Amino acid sequence: MTRTDHPWLLPSALIDPRGPELPGDRGAARPRRTVRDWAVDMSMFLLAAGIGLLALESSEQAGNTDAVVFLDLLAGAGACCALWLRRRWPVGLAAALGVLSTLAPVAGGAALAALFGVAIHRPLRPVLIVAGLILMGGSVQSVLRPDPGTSMAASLIATAILVLLVTGWGMLVRSRRQLFAALRERAVRAEAEAGLRAEQAQRLAREAIAREMHDVLAHRLTLLSVHAGALEFRPDAPPPEVARAAGVIRDSAHEALQDLRAIIGVLRAPGDEDNRPQPTLATLDALVAESREAGMKVTLDSRVEDPSAVPAAVGRTAFRIAQEGLTNARKHAPGTEATVELSGGAGEGLTVEIRNTAPQGEVPKVPGSGQGLIGLTERAALAGGRFEHGATRDGGFAVRAWLPWTP
Repeated sequence: MTRTDHPWLLPSALIDPRGPELPGDRGAARPRRTVRDWAVDMSMFLLAAGIGLLALESSEQAGNTDAVVFLDLLAGAGACCALWLRRRWPVGLAAALGVLSTLAPVAGGAALAALFGVAIHRPLRPVLIVAGLILMGGSVQSVLRPDPGTSMAASLIATAILVLLVTGWGMLVRSRRQLFAALRERAVRAEAEAGLRAEQAQRLAREAIAREMHDVLAHRLTLLSVHAGALEFRPDAPPPEVARAAGVIRDSAHEALQDLRAIIGVLRAPGDEDNRPQPTLATLDALVAESREAGMKVTLDSRVEDPSAVPAAVGRTAFRIAQEGLTNARKHAPGTEATVELSGGAGEGLTVEIRNTAPQGEVPKVPGSGQGLIGLTERAALAGGRFEHGATRDGGFAVRAWLPWTP
């Protein structure tokens, strides 16, 4: 159990969210006293009253008249009662009590208590000013109203020691409070940073899911769009071709729906990664076969001896790059021939390249062009590789990626 479990055990300055009082916060409303504050204030009042009674007894023994003793008694009582205001006006009250103690030794204890409050709640400069004022007042008091039982040198030394002890003790308390406030602020900042890191991780996960959704669905929907467009522009096609195109449309729509359900399952249960589609380089043959069934001319040139030996993350990235490359070829260069080349090995990296020949005639611009290439660039960079794309010499287009493959 920590101290913060019982706020009444802490000073009010530490319960305040602003922490220990700073010079710029003096005009702000301070929190109410805690039980600990009341106990400390009562202790200061009783201590100052006890010191004042001892000084009053010394005043009577010095042979002062009853009027002087009575005035000392009033000054001491007023000084002790004024200590209840030391949290509101610490510097002004300490300076006033320092001046009063010069003429009334009974107020000396109250002046030291006020100095202790200044050392706790104020920075070094006002503390030194008030301490010097009280030290000067104590020195003048030793001359104006000397103690008959003590020499002047002993009085000056005792005054200096008391002022230094009270000042040092107060500054020690202030430094401990500042340390506590700094640790509390660091804990709050660490908690906030942890929350920001969690939000950032969640955002990155959502972006990864969105990228996965684009890669998975773009291929299926492109097949569906190509065949639907073929049926629209060739209503007089032979029944076998119409049936074949309709079958591809049905299969593509069904598979797109299944992929979408799998991705939505990941969104509903982010911790269950097994529901997400996880293609590898070994499934690239199925992707090429699917594109060929859709009527696309695709040539696969794989010089990788064992595709299943490729690390899962690298193989998945290469598969997505090939999938997006074939999708772009269908969208932007329909009817052309595409070539998928794989090469490399463990230790030298994996290279995947997708090329398509120049399209015949003018191809209409597809809305949202270029987003897939941006996604592939980010995907390759996240895998630690490189991604390039651009037009070829014969007017076609090529995308090429190199991915690290550690042995």
